[in-house]
Amino acid sequence: MLRLLGALITIAIALACLVATWPQLFGAQNLWIVAQIVALRGALVVGCLAAAVVFALLSLARPLRAFAATIAIVFVVTAVGNAAVMGARGLGDTAFEDWTDDSVKVLSWNTLGDAPGAETIARVALESGADIVSLPETTKETGVEVALLMKEGGNPMWVHTVWFDKIAKARSTTILVSPRLGDYESVYDSNRDRAEEAARVGNTSVLPTVVLKPTGGSGPTIVAVHAVAPVPGQMDNWRSDLEWLATQCTEDNVIMAGDFNATIDHMADLGTETGATLGRCIDAGARTGNAAVGTWSSAVPPLLGTPIDHVMSTSNWSATGMRVIDDDSLDASDHRPILVQLRRTD
Repeated sequence: MLRLLGALITIAIALACLVATWPQLFGAQNLWIVAQIVALRGALVVGCLAAAVVFALLSLARPLRAFAATIAIVFVVTAVGNAAVMGARGLGDTAFEDWTDDSVKVLSWNTLGDAPGAETIARVALESGADIVSLPETTKETGVEVALLMKEGGNPMWVHTVWFDKIAKARSTTILVSPRLGDYESVYDSNRDRAEEAARVGNTSVLPTVVLKPTGGSGPTIVAVHAVAPVPGQMDNWRSDLEWLATQCTEDNVIMAGDFNATIDHMADLGTETGATLGRCIDAGARTGNAAVGTWSSAVPPLLGTPIDHVMSTSNWSATGMRVIDDDSLDASDHRPILVQLRRTD
């Protein structure tokens, strides 16, 4: 009976580890608990190694030798499997190709409700040479101040903000766009009734996303993303947010940037073309060897965090560099900024 119980426990642990390592095999990547675990592959590697050590020590006790040793092996294999996935996706490559006239730099930073302040945000954007700055959880007032500071620094910007209310700063998303990319207008008007406007053009469900369309020329559609987090009570909204965001990348020329609150694991079934991550868009992190570098939380080392902030683009843009900006002076926000360089290829 004890051997049977031990075998059942071993099978259950092995199955749970398999689901945690590759939930796509079971279509479970967007289920509650599984979604949270797979988002933290680095932490899972560390946790499995720690558990393996504990069970290895338990295997020294004669009655538990076979059972504990088997469990220890399962945890080691799980740690190796997740480390291999991270390695394949990229543990960080900060090299940038040379800038060309067809290049665009995109900075994305969830500012935790304006927490770093306009001066810090503007400094990072100016130092990055950004042409597009996606700022979830940033109010219009702060966005305008950032744009003024960037103008003084020689890089003027147009400002577009969508807010669902002005009570919580998290319910505002701001994007800054360089005039060199042309003129843009937002398809969502915060001055109108939210329910009426959402029904007309759609949006993410809880936190706003900005969709900009060029009013002339051949500029890309630009989407500043903020999906809700996959927390209890918001799982349905989170899944619908990702599905709606996929529909925003159905054209030939799109750049998306922001806080997706999802890793590429969660988007496994949302690409509509071979190699695409979300709709027709491809994740720059996956292209450049940075897809395993965590952007949240800034309180933990990047490889122990979760890569939920992304820059994505359609195939007419090539990712020619990416960097997750790991700077202690920017820890007023719980997210790290990401900088991506894209080059137009069509």
